[in-house]
Amino acid sequence: MDEAVQIVNTIKKGQISPIYFLFGEEAYFIDKISDYIGDKVLTEEEKGFNQMVLYGRDVSIDDIVGNAKRYPMMAERQVVIVKEAQHLSRTIEQLCAYAENPQQSTVLVICYKYKKLDKRKKLFKIIKKNGVIFESKKLYENQVSDWLRKHLLSRGYTISHKASNLLVEYLGTDLSKISKELEKLKLALPQQTEITPEHIEEHIGISKDYNNFELKRAIGERDMLKATKIITYFAQNPKDNPFILTVTLLNSFFMQLLQYHGLSDHSPKNVASALRINPYFVSEIQAAARNYPMKKVSAIISSLREMDLKGKGVGAVTMSDADLLKELLYKII
Repeated sequence: MDEAVQIVNTIKKGQISPIYFLFGEEAYFIDKISDYIGDKVLTEEEKGFNQMVLYGRDVSIDDIVGNAKRYPMMAERQVVIVKEAQHLSRTIEQLCAYAENPQQSTVLVICYKYKKLDKRKKLFKIIKKNGVIFESKKLYENQVSDWLRKHLLSRGYTISHKASNLLVEYLGTDLSKISKELEKLKLALPQQTEITPEHIEEHIGISKDYNNFELKRAIGERDMLKATKIITYFAQNPKDNPFILTVTLLNSFFMQLLQYHGLSDHSPKNVASALRINPYFVSEIQAAARNYPMKKVSAIISSLREMDLKGKGVGAVTMSDADLLKELLYKII
C-alpha cells in the first residue's frame, strides 16, 4: 500500500519514469496507479494525440514497442498503457530490448495482473534499473481492515471495528469489490460520519445481525439459540448467504483456532501476528478456544470438509440449504 502511494507521490512531483511495470495478484493497486498516470500525466488537450490504451490479448510485443517509439505530438510526452498484459506472458521477455533503451518521451505502463514476473529474469532487472517495477500483493484479511480504515479516513470518514469486519467477512479481500461498495456509502453519508453496521445494512444490504460474522461469534460462544436464528435466516435467504461461503468462512475460523492451540505464546500481540488478525478480535479467538479444545477443533474441521462436499452435491443431492445448515450446526455444537 505504502509503495503504491509513494509511486503516485513521485509522479505528482514530476518525477516520471519511462516504464512502469505493475504486476501481482491484487488488481486494485495496479488499476489505481495506471488510472492516475492516465488521468494526470497529460492534459486533456494533449491526450487526444498522445495517449493510447492497448490490450494484451489484441497486440504483440512488437505492436507495443512500435507505439512506444513514436514521438509525441505538440506535447512533452506520450502515454501508452497496456492493460491485460498478462495475456502476453509467453512473449513478455521480448520487451527487454526496448526496456534497455526506453524512449524518454514515452511513459509506458504495463498492467500485468494476477501473474508474477520472475525476478531472476533479465526483464525484471532491466526495468528495475531503467523504470519502476511494482508488485501488487494480495492483502491478508487483517491488512484489508487496515486499508479500509485508512481509505475512508483519507476521504473524511471513520468506520467501527464491527462494520469493518462485517464488510471484509461478506466481500472477502477483493479491494476493487470493497471499493465499489464504499462508494455507495460515501454517496449516501456526509463526511465526518462514522460508518456503522446499521449504515452497511441500509446502504449495502448486508444484515447487521444475520451474517457470517455473527454466526462465527455465536458458534465461538456456543450460543445455540443465536446460531439457530442466524442459520434460519440464511436458509430463508440462500442467494444472499450461500452455503458454500458459510462453510468456507467457518473452516477458516476453526483453522485459526487450531493454529491458536498450537501456539506456545498466547499473548494478544503474538496471537494477532501469528493468525494475521486484527488485535481487536483476539479475545474472540481466545473465548472460542476455551469452548473448543484442539481435539474437538480437529473433528470440526473434518466435518466441515464433509459438509463442503455435501454442499457441492456429493452424497447429498436431495438436501436443501436449510437441512445442510442444520446438520452443519449440529456437527459443530
